[in-house]
Amino acid sequence: MDNSNRPLALVTGASSGIGAGLARELARHGHDLVLTARRVAAMEALAAELRSLGAAVTVIAADLSKPAAAAALAHDIGSRSLKIDVLINNAGLGALGRFDRMDFGRISEILQVNIIALTELTRLIAPGMVARGRGRIMLVSSVAGFQPGPRMAVYFASKAFVSSLGEALAYELRGTGVGVTVLCPGATDTEFFKIAGADHSIMARRLRHMMRAGDVARIGYRALAAGRRVAIAGIMNKILALGGRFAPHRITLPVTDRLMMSGD
Repeated sequence: MDNSNRPLALVTGASSGIGAGLARELARHGHDLVLTARRVAAMEALAAELRSLGAAVTVIAADLSKPAAAAALAHDIGSRSLKIDVLINNAGLGALGRFDRMDFGRISEILQVNIIALTELTRLIAPGMVARGRGRIMLVSSVAGFQPGPRMAVYFASKAFVSSLGEALAYELRGTGVGVTVLCPGATDTEFFKIAGADHSIMARRLRHMMRAGDVARIGYRALAAGRRVAIAGIMNKILALGGRFAPHRITLPVTDRLMMSGD
């Protein structure tokens, strides 16, 4: 992936966490960056850091929870004559709560970011890669995508969609020069739990120490560079993913429900 022409990578959700970590990995390995998220100040601070590593960085504010935001982002990138060689679909949202009691607007935002914007942006960027005969796409999913998740039902279901889409695209695009990698982190020390309202859950309190965002990003970058179809970050998360895939749901459902309960 590294060459003298400095490939250009677009990273969504780049203001913090795994997205910022992936941007750092890409910059260290010779990529220029387009960063996009809602928080401009955080992205500008990251951009200054990446420029010190020799990367050219463009910051574009975008709120992917809004309809048509992905199309507007792709149009903005095109209007700047930027050609994306690496697409990192990292932006994601979650929310804790029983489905019938959740705010419908929040549910819509989760679906918009995790499914609609991710799908639209991939569809808008991928044809240019195929036409050029080269490119890499990463869809950031989760070990949550391997099983149903009581108390975060929409989030878990959305990640199942991401994983399924990514693996199918990897197969469809074989032989085109465009690789697709699905990255599946587990509980990671980011702002996700706080934003999702799950900061006091048993999972957040007891499991988040398993992985740091930078460690997940390094695993993700290596998998992307190697052309791996699926990368599960960390040994314990691989075990959890196997459990989600093969253990009976009558066992995994109450376990997941318990992990999402308050640990206060």
